[in-house]
Amino acid sequence: MAEQPVIAIANLNHYFGSGHLRKQVLFDINLAIYPGEIVIMTGPSGSGKTTLLSLIGGLRTAQSGSLKVVGEELCQAKENKLVKARRNNGYIFQAHNLHGSLTALQNVQMGLEVHGTFSKQERYQQAAEMLKQVGLGDRINYYPADLSGGQKQRVAIARALVTHPKILLADEPTAALDKKSGRDVVDLMHNLAKEQGCTILLVTHDNRILDLADRIIYLEDGRLCKRSPEIVTSVQE
Repeated sequence: MAEQPVIAIANLNHYFGSGHLRKQVLFDINLAIYPGEIVIMTGPSGSGKTTLLSLIGGLRTAQSGSLKVVGEELCQAKENKLVKARRNNGYIFQAHNLHGSLTALQNVQMGLEVHGTFSKQERYQQAAEMLKQVGLGDRINYYPADLSGGQKQRVAIARALVTHPKILLADEPTAALDKKSGRDVVDLMHNLAKEQGCTILLVTHDNRILDLADRIIYLEDGRLCKRSPEIVTSVQE
């Protein structure tokens, strides 16, 4: 029996606004991503990458077509179904989105609290272990203001992966980092996700990390296109 895609998108269209202000931002998207696959999505700014990522993540409702994530149809889904779907995912954004008033440990524990199934002791142990895995075992009680940019993204990775999600969605995770920190962060994310058998969909403009991908997809003007020549070149280099 053929393996089923963890993300299956068919004839997906999406619009912003209504009435005469209605604007189509995604056009007839067809895409299948399989368990354990690492897919990088690239393309010009404003091409719809973040919108597509947010639909896959259940952060907004898909409007027309079909969008199945872990077998669940999310097109026209109600909020309670989207909330449930979001529990399958880990999220890493360009801005680390850490709470400044919480320690690294407390920020990672938040990833577990939304599930409501872990005791206080379990949350502590799993969060501390995850921070150790990302190389911050000696920084668990540090606040974000006392961490470097790369360390903050490591905390964000720990928070995203502490629940062992089926899917990791990352939006420009290296954009605010220098070359070495950015590479360290994506290597860490890649290795931990591979250990967990997690599927990764990563949006980036950073050609330096394209070699991590099993597959690269290219979005331009809201449409999936064939890989651009400059991307092929950068991967070969």
